[in-house]
Amino acid sequence: MPAAPAPLNIDDYLHAATRDNTRRSYRAAVKHFEVEWGGFLPATADSLVRYLADHAGKLAHNTLKQRISALGQWHVDQGFPDPTKAPVVRKMLRGILELHPAQEKRAKPLQLEALEQTIAHLERERELARQQARFADLLRHTRDKALLLIGFWRGFRSDELARLDIERIEAVAGEGMRIHLPRTKTDRSLKGSTYKTPALSRLCPVAAYLDWLAVSGLSSGPVLRGIDRWGRISEEAVNAASIIPLLRRILKSAGIDDADLYSSHSLRRGFASWASANGWEMRALMEYVGWKNIHSAARYVESQDPYHRAMLERLLPQQTAALGTPDQAKP
Repeated sequence: MPAAPAPLNIDDYLHAATRDNTRRSYRAAVKHFEVEWGGFLPATADSLVRYLADHAGKLAHNTLKQRISALGQWHVDQGFPDPTKAPVVRKMLRGILELHPAQEKRAKPLQLEALEQTIAHLERERELARQQARFADLLRHTRDKALLLIGFWRGFRSDELARLDIERIEAVAGEGMRIHLPRTKTDRSLKGSTYKTPALSRLCPVAAYLDWLAVSGLSSGPVLRGIDRWGRISEEAVNAASIIPLLRRILKSAGIDDADLYSSHSLRRGFASWASANGWEMRALMEYVGWKNIHSAARYVESQDPYHRAMLERLLPQQTAALGTPDQAKP
């Protein structure tokens, strides 16, 4: 009989309560404050205000807020009073936002035409790698195709793509697939979510996923993994932070312009804009992608008429004919 798994202890449960991305963010904030800026922990409200002043206008406002939040969590975890709650720190953040207003940066949406061009490129490269017995390249192109098509048609974020697990996916060729994620960014109750994706006549995410399993020989564990130069597949999932540079390399190799303007959100925005332009109602789009409120959804939909010109032209009164002739108008 196989050995029983070791019992979990308190630290295991406490560790599981925090996402890996959050832990990395906290560590980065502490390192930036202590090592790079030269601060001391536990901190004081005065030192946090000076820290913010030194980085105002250099770091994005959201970055400053995240770092202050992480430093606050460090104090709570270590049993110290939280100086980030001091009114002067909050006032400082408001002042920075007033003098350095944040301009939201949005990833460029990956349009369907660019997706088609990239998939066609990957298929050509796959076939060439197969003919030349370059197994590592065959693996890499097959994985990249699955990443792009699942990411686009499901509108997944980087962390969701990184957490795809074979045991939690049911895929039937020619029909569709069910993807279960134990947790998502908006799943505060940790109930998990199941996403359905149909098999398509082309650009099919189901076929791409099954092809990746067949070529890689994987039957359990993470779906998307690193591949070294010799074709060895990692046991671990790709890091969520590595998906953006990976996506940009794929797009650049396919000849997509401005590849550096894309991120994993480009897949989500690209799908949302395509669906909206082709008649999906916002409620249906929200349910499919998993948005909880209309404001989140609206940030991702790239309007085909961003200035609302067509609507305003329809509402604009037609120019009325001039009354009388110029001669008649003279006194």
